Amino acid sequence: MKLVVDSNIIIACLIKGGKTAELLVNPALQLYAPEFIVEEISKYKDEILGKTHRNLESFSLILSDILSIITIVPHSSILKYIIEGERISPDEKDKSFFALALHLSCPIWSNDKMLKNQKEVLVYSTEEILKKIKTE
Repeated sequence: MKLVVDSNIIIACLIKGGKTAELLVNPALQLYAPEFIVEEISKYKDEILGKTHRNLESFSLILSDILSIITIVPHSSILKYIIEGERISPDEKDKSFFALALHLSCPIWSNDKMLKNQKEVLVYSTEEILKKIKTE
């Protein structure tokens, strides 16, 4: 299953792991993210470090491992979808994720319920993906 991964999924994985981390490494999933995700996660670095009590080196290694699983798509590849992504995204800051989902014709993996407040792109939570994988 091809999915665009939202930042909140990576952040959840960095903080607590669990089912989210298991899904990230599941070979049934092909994961993609806009290059913007690296910048966005970096903004939350201090908060993540505070919640996990990791040091910066450990955080950087885990983030690097996570990002190696995900295909990072350059902004230039989704430029022609940005206006449409902005139009349908319930939150302006998520327009790149919607643009990439439109570009790849695939759903978004996010636990942000607000992202479901549109009809053009499917958005699956971690729990919904777990159920889909079990039934396939």
